Amino acid sequence: MNRTQIFDKFWSIAGAVSVRTKILGIVLGMVLLLGMGVTVQVRTALAYVMTENLREQSISIARDVAARSADPILINDLFTLQQLLRDTQANNPDVLYAFVIDPKRNVLASTFDNDFPLELMYANSVTPDEHHRLAALTTDEGTVWDTAVSIFEGRAGTARVGLSEARAQAALNAVTTQLLLTTVVVSAIGILAAAFLTVVLTRPILTLVRATQAVGKGDFSQRAPRWADDEIGELSDAFNAMTEGLGRAEQERAEREQLRTYYLSQVISAQEEERKRIARELHDETGQALASLMVGLRNVEEAPTDEDLRRRLNDLRQITSHTLENVRELSIELRPSVLDDHGLVVALTRYTQDYSARHQVPVDFQTVGLNGGRLSPPIETALYRIVQEALTNAAKYAQAQHLSVLLEKRSDQISAIVEDDGRGFDTAAVLSSAAQNQRLGLYGMRERAALLGGLVTIESRPGGGTSVFVRIPINEQ
Repeated sequence: MNRTQIFDKFWSIAGAVSVRTKILGIVLGMVLLLGMGVTVQVRTALAYVMTENLREQSISIARDVAARSADPILINDLFTLQQLLRDTQANNPDVLYAFVIDPKRNVLASTFDNDFPLELMYANSVTPDEHHRLAALTTDEGTVWDTAVSIFEGRAGTARVGLSEARAQAALNAVTTQLLLTTVVVSAIGILAAAFLTVVLTRPILTLVRATQAVGKGDFSQRAPRWADDEIGELSDAFNAMTEGLGRAEQERAEREQLRTYYLSQVISAQEEERKRIARELHDETGQALASLMVGLRNVEEAPTDEDLRRRLNDLRQITSHTLENVRELSIELRPSVLDDHGLVVALTRYTQDYSARHQVPVDFQTVGLNGGRLSPPIETALYRIVQEALTNAAKYAQAQHLSVLLEKRSDQISAIVEDDGRGFDTAAVLSSAAQNQRLGLYGMRERAALLGGLVTIESRPGGGTSVFVRIPINEQ
């Protein structure tokens, strides 16, 4: 397993632990690490200081014993010498033993009540020219610092004093125990503080998690309380702003979906009505005209004179011309062939001319940047139907005296502007009201443009006319 895999494995394990556990672990780890570090450092420093103190104390006591033992040795006062050693041991709790030997290694006095340990005799020695000699002896009672000091340069003998580390070790262990207990207490306090801190930190986070889960299920009414003026408080504000925006978007989406459904049903109904109308016109007008042609043809065969024949043929031509005109108008309403054959500009030119003649309203149609070029069929169809719908709405509701249509092509978009000087309307009220026919027309224009990535903007006010702005992006290869 390489380093990257180990790192990924570590983060996969660490990432599965809750934030509360991580905070508790960090606090506890830091307290324990600090406590153990301080304990080790203090114990090491105290051990060094105590050891040095015992070494110096051992040398000092041994030299003092050697100096005070000279007179009793010279006058052979062994009782005083023995008493000196016992007083030295009594006055210094760390002194484990003390004894004085002559140059021939005979024990003159010692603090041992029973047999003198002969192995101790040879554990440490000092030469006449040495100031002292210090040795660390390992015994059943621990380390003993043994100091040997010569008396009268060794001519009167040698004084030996041994200081035990037992009392220093006990004190060191007591200090270590206190430090460890302090570490445990601080760790407990740290855990309590960390637990409180995790509650303070994770409570708003858990609230955000629950609110996020609710939002994920579609409940956009969720709001997270602002617990404090910190990063989590800012996160709560951002979350609330997000859910508010999502709520508005969902409401708009629901309204659009509802309107789309209604629009679709109306389109289907309109298609059926259009089919009925076309069938009725074919039956009532075209069918009747063809029946009249059949009857007229039969009458032509029975014409008694040439004059009567010409009169009847003339009637048949008028019926045929009227029928062709009706069929042409019907085909134009269904799908203007000029749009497919000659393009958007020609189709709108003819449509505006027919519109102006039919409604007796002048329509000014202008183009910019097209120069006879063609657009893609979906864009041409969408613009034609949008302009057609805008002019139809103007004829139904605007009572306008003049209309204008501007078609402008730029490098990245095609735009159309349809304006009238009619009575206008309140766009917000119309879009939110029950005026479904006009509302569906406006919605249909927007849907056609949106399908091509475009946008329809309607500006109007009561008494101020209406302007319809259409922008559709184009991608020329």
